[in-house]
Amino acid sequence: MPKEAPAAFTESPNYVQALARGLAVLRSFDAVHPAMTLSEVAARSGLVRAAARRALLTLQHEGYVGSSGRQFFLLPRVLELGFAYLSSLRLPELALPEMETLARTVNESCSLSVLDGHEIVYVARVPVRKVVAVTLNVGARLPAHAASMGRVLLAGLGDEALDAWLASDPMRPLTSRTERTAKGLRLEIAKIRRQGYAMVSRELDEGLFSVAVPIRDRGRAVVAALNIGTAYSPDVERRARERFLPALVRAQKAIEWALARQLHTTGS
Repeated sequence: MPKEAPAAFTESPNYVQALARGLAVLRSFDAVHPAMTLSEVAARSGLVRAAARRALLTLQHEGYVGSSGRQFFLLPRVLELGFAYLSSLRLPELALPEMETLARTVNESCSLSVLDGHEIVYVARVPVRKVVAVTLNVGARLPAHAASMGRVLLAGLGDEALDAWLASDPMRPLTSRTERTAKGLRLEIAKIRRQGYAMVSRELDEGLFSVAVPIRDRGRAVVAALNIGTAYSPDVERRARERFLPALVRAQKAIEWALARQLHTTGS
């Protein structure tokens, strides 16, 4: 339930009631209530139905809320709000030391990304000079459905948000091996949720293989993805399981610890 602002401020000209109502609606969704009717949102946010309806429809227009029948649910764009906070905590800066160690350990490039709509956005990268190199810098974007980091980030969405994402993404083929059906991608995401990592072989590019793990905040929400990318070879999946994945998991735990420590230091 939303926390009420002090009465003196809520009655001042500086208090934006519409903004407060929109935030109350967003906060009404959680793991126990991932999808709700208008009446349920109104009850949990402490708003009258008319106010809750206006807030929901505005959030839906802006791309933060979706609907199916009478049910409303959050969409991936809500992650933009959380990432703005994580950026203020210098998530890439916190991750870079561990990423540099990871890249030296496996002698492969590694990257950190977040989900933005149907794409992933690179927010940190440590490249390793190789004969076969891929030019990807901070700010680069890739289709989420065909990237290991994208699949890890999609696996972190709630079921309703994932359904909406799958229904709206065209999932264009990038190679002959690219998964291009919602059913197929949903099965792959279910597998990723069970095992805790994603491997993608030659779906983004015929010559590329990558493995990714999620980065979670203190509340266990997936806020970013970390990967190792390398050139494809017949034995690359074996090498990934034996060498890359253990190193990735060590870096994952270290970054999550640094993030939790930063959150604690800032009083979150």
